[in-house]
Amino acid sequence: MEVDDLRQRLEHEREALPLSDHLLHSLAIDYQKVDVALEWQQQAADHHLVCFSDPLYPPLLKQLSDPPAVLFVKGCLEALALPYLAIVGSRNASPGGLQVAYQLAAEMSSMGFGICSGMAMGIDAAAHKACVEHQGRTVAVLGTGIETVYPRKHRQLYHDIQQQGCILSEFWPDVGPFAGNFPKRNRIISGLSLGTLVVEACRKSGSLITARLAMEQGREVFAVPGSILGGYHQGCHDLLRDGAKLVETAADIVEELASLTAYHLEELKLCHHIQQGEICNLPFSSLLASVGYETTSIDAVVEHSGKTIDLVLEQMLELELQGWVIAVPGGYVRVKRS
Repeated sequence: MEVDDLRQRLEHEREALPLSDHLLHSLAIDYQKVDVALEWQQQAADHHLVCFSDPLYPPLLKQLSDPPAVLFVKGCLEALALPYLAIVGSRNASPGGLQVAYQLAAEMSSMGFGICSGMAMGIDAAAHKACVEHQGRTVAVLGTGIETVYPRKHRQLYHDIQQQGCILSEFWPDVGPFAGNFPKRNRIISGLSLGTLVVEACRKSGSLITARLAMEQGREVFAVPGSILGGYHQGCHDLLRDGAKLVETAADIVEELASLTAYHLEELKLCHHIQQGEICNLPFSSLLASVGYETTSIDAVVEHSGKTIDLVLEQMLELELQGWVIAVPGGYVRVKRS
């Protein structure tokens, strides 16, 4: 839809908005903000506005009691279709914590999961970098406007994430770093994700807010145990006492996410109107030929098919949506014969 047409519909066809009568009558549209958003969208092909009624709006995010009305997305919009795991933790992480975050993010990425985090220092950055360096998908949810890089030293990471994944914010593009906005963005990190993993956190860590929100949203919560000395893992130990799943390897995470992954895929089918009759007899035949009826690693699929890893991940998601394969710890298993 052209920008002028959308602006006109907002102004003169308000009743067409997907809102209740009560909200429509109380709605006050700030047309100056609308124009700013639309102008930002037109600045580049990888600038996207995703409204609540859009089929591309993440289905898990719709379950929140206060979902964002609009998402500013910069980068690969199709990355939002993946099932995500949130990885969060201390900004002042230990070398060991950074290594664990990097390793687990890389392993989950290799199994076809995206990694969601907040692009903060420490654990967040390690998780994002693992995806970037292994050609995986990652989403950075900002507590600022989408054009504000914070912290500034992550400018290169900000650009790298957009190559395979995307940057996302609910705030208007030029909003700066205000302290109150960061806890608010945490509900999106957990809301986008099937589960939240806390790698390293003291008792006052902001990452515990994300974990608490995940619990309230009915999502899985995971924590990595650590030393009782120094206080760096107190927050994780508290989570474990409260029922979080103890994590040593990526397999500990994947086995707990099966039901939510199935729900996510079913919701994607509904959002994108994928019907059984529309499914071709043998989609992506060369890729299907690379997946066996036993666990096949993503590396083996890439090597055998001769496709790039980003194309493999994208097409494997489509095959999973259509019921040809399922994601399992260590890769994929083919479940339907041609």
